[in-house]
Amino acid sequence: MTTSLASLSASERDALEPIDQSAMLRQVEQWAAINSGSGNLAGLAQTAQLLADAFAVLPGEVRLVDPVPVDAVRVDGSIDTIQRGQHLVVSVRPDAPLRLLLTGHMDTVFPADSAFQSLTWLEPGVLNGPGVADMKGGIAVMLAALKAVERSPLAASIGYDVMINSDEEVGSGSSGALIARLAAGKVAALTYEPALPDGTLAGERGGSGNFSVIVTGRSAHAGRNPQDGRNALVAASDLAVRLKALTRDGLSVNPAKIDGGSANNVVPDHAILRVNFRPQSLEMQAFADDELNRLCETVARAHDVSVHAHGSFGRPPKPIDAGAAKLFGLVKDCGAALGLEIGWRGTGGVCDGNNIAACGVPVVDTMGVRGGAIHSAEEFLITDSLAERARLSALTMLRLAEKGGL
Repeated sequence: MTTSLASLSASERDALEPIDQSAMLRQVEQWAAINSGSGNLAGLAQTAQLLADAFAVLPGEVRLVDPVPVDAVRVDGSIDTIQRGQHLVVSVRPDAPLRLLLTGHMDTVFPADSAFQSLTWLEPGVLNGPGVADMKGGIAVMLAALKAVERSPLAASIGYDVMINSDEEVGSGSSGALIARLAAGKVAALTYEPALPDGTLAGERGGSGNFSVIVTGRSAHAGRNPQDGRNALVAASDLAVRLKALTRDGLSVNPAKIDGGSANNVVPDHAILRVNFRPQSLEMQAFADDELNRLCETVARAHDVSVHAHGSFGRPPKPIDAGAAKLFGLVKDCGAALGLEIGWRGTGGVCDGNNIAACGVPVVDTMGVRGGAIHSAEEFLITDSLAERARLSALTMLRLAEKGGL
């Protein structure tokens, strides 16, 4: 796809024309060369500093925010604290009449010991590499768009916060509260997850909840006195089957793993069931939450064990409400002004856009590059989309300013 500036106003052209795709690509190559898997604290620290330096060209405050501690259930049932990396926050003109939120993430799904570490040109204009689309390319788009906005006479009327977190790929547990604070008072939000290769955006999204259910029974000898035992593994399996039976239109339930068990001659007294829920609406999320609690109590009574569910619905469902529909319409109109056809469709995937929408802020959360095969060693970026998507974002923000909002 190629963009055309012919139909834009002179001030819009002056702001958008200098967007430099070659410079953007160099940024992506530099950032993607550093492993920043969600658990690689050293790589995340290096990436955060590079991003802080890059975003320092904007006329605002740049700071690194410490992560909130995150709890996790270990295989032995103990609750441990997981360390996350710092999050980057940039605040520009907080007292401006129009305030926006832009979000992205610096972490990838590829750990420090992943075999997928290098960049490869698959063909001219198609770059393969870890995080090139999801979302180091998106961060480059965000920064280029904001630099374009700063070249416009409308810049003085636009205030914005940028948040690039270090834990989006693992649920944003250490940055969720930060996202909610920054979303307060914003007219709209843009998030830079990748679009599909043809440019299609994600529309409505279902939600996601992850739980670790700890089952504690009673150990006994499997031959001498099995009747005195309370088999935690059997109870966890029973719960998994009951939870799976909750699957219906609007709700998918996936019991994914059971940790626990013991030697063949021992009645196991410990098991942990890992389960994911995907509700399509807030009503279905409430149903799933109620049923999880009910079934935990039912299984506890039936097997004479202790059952405790640890977790939450960290990504609420994201419908297309009236505000979101207006924002999508504006992005579509801006695309048309640039010669781009913008469409969107629902998806089962989740991201920080779910959390932003739950704060009552309209959000389009696939404003990043065109690319595909994310979360795999085939991940790719279509490099022509760097400048294309930066112009789309910049024009969207400028026209929000012209209108004074949605």
